Amino acid sequence: MSATLGALLRQLEPSWSISVFERLEAAAAESSDPWNNAGTGHSALCELNYTPADANGDIDITKALNINEQFQMSRQFWSFGVDKGMLGAPDEFINPIPHVSFCHGQDGVDFLRKRHAALSSQTLFEGMEFIDDDSVFAERLPLMSAGRDFSDPVGLNWYQNGTDVDFGALTQQLLNYVGRDADLYFGHEVRNLTKQSDGSWLIKVRNGRSGEKIQVQAKFVFVGAGGGALHLLQKSGIKEAKGFGGFPVSGEFFRCKNPDVISQHSAKVYGQAAVGAPPMSVPHLDTRVINHNRGLLFGPYAGWSPKFLKSGGIMDLPKSVKPGNLFPMMSIAPQEFGLLKYLISELAASPADRVRTLQDFAPRAVGEDWELITAGQRVQVIRKHGAGGKLEFGTAVVAEGEGTLAGLLGASPGASTAVPAMISVLQECFGDTRFEGWKSKLTEMIPSYGQKLNDNPALFRELWDWTSRSLQLTGGDDR
Repeated sequence: MSATLGALLRQLEPSWSISVFERLEAAAAESSDPWNNAGTGHSALCELNYTPADANGDIDITKALNINEQFQMSRQFWSFGVDKGMLGAPDEFINPIPHVSFCHGQDGVDFLRKRHAALSSQTLFEGMEFIDDDSVFAERLPLMSAGRDFSDPVGLNWYQNGTDVDFGALTQQLLNYVGRDADLYFGHEVRNLTKQSDGSWLIKVRNGRSGEKIQVQAKFVFVGAGGGALHLLQKSGIKEAKGFGGFPVSGEFFRCKNPDVISQHSAKVYGQAAVGAPPMSVPHLDTRVINHNRGLLFGPYAGWSPKFLKSGGIMDLPKSVKPGNLFPMMSIAPQEFGLLKYLISELAASPADRVRTLQDFAPRAVGEDWELITAGQRVQVIRKHGAGGKLEFGTAVVAEGEGTLAGLLGASPGASTAVPAMISVLQECFGDTRFEGWKSKLTEMIPSYGQKLNDNPALFRELWDWTSRSLQLTGGDDR
């Protein structure tokens, strides 16, 4: 998020000075790291939680359309960046991988049939296939078909032109661009933020290597610290952050160690989350492309830790509890009993239990081919709601009333929608007059800005072909 905002500002206001402070010694080593992030490029092509069925079985595609529109904006900005030399080789951060939804059992297959009917007629989802033929399933997904009992019906929604995104590599490229005319400080932790009488912010920073303390004054501050954002927003004292809490959820993945197994699968296949489980727990068998090498992971297996960052401390959660958010946080437990039950069951799962879960996707999977890795920490937003609180599984922009400070809380869809999220920060923080003057440049960078591509098939196809060429993705003309 911070790298995206910096890149946008470098284009919109090249004369402004920018400083970036990162507490770790490398860029994108937390949630954006490729092994800490599923890398789907969340565009609602395969994530079933974005297309829920109502009590009558009708599919609500509203969220899917909205998320896909946002992803298209990010895709256009990355294409602009490649064309203008802001970004380097696109295959270092984005590669073509089919996006697939998978269900088994007759009810699941029927759900996918309805989902396909609802989505495939939409401009953004043209070309999506519904597959319930066992032989086609086996041809497309050999690893998932081997050893499968097809007396249990299977169904797929298949979208050929999906992508895998290495958000760690993308973040590094964006920061390399920002750093051409900015100051980047690694191993520097922001410890406090204080608003001054002139409206600027005094930022206290500690050098993690030397212990040296420095102070920086800024007219605008963006807190893009992942799980650490809540603590910094609380320290800022802005009233807009009061009442917000965080619920940390950790996760683990199986990473495949066997090249022969990896070679049998080339898709991002998403299933359905367990009843009561959070959306981020949706199981998926996920092809990754990292440093030009293909990998395969399965998960996530949910866990719990009081840390707000993978590199955080066990006191992160207790320190986040304040008088303003105590009751909203306490009120969550009885509301989210299903989630708590799910987390407890996941924590109690044995290695054999985890392999059995994997075998729902790959029936012949054996534990020796996989290693368990810890994924990035996610802090779900708890927002004050009425007399209590509400747990949210999206992202939330928190901006100070005068527009001098903003931060981002939450997780999925996260990085995939970084461009529209940061444009919303710019719009909220820099006022109508200045933002109005940026619109022509924003439209140059993101040609669909201000429009709905789903309502404009001709523009969508034009921009899809452009981004496919710029990002060196196949299938630009195959839709």
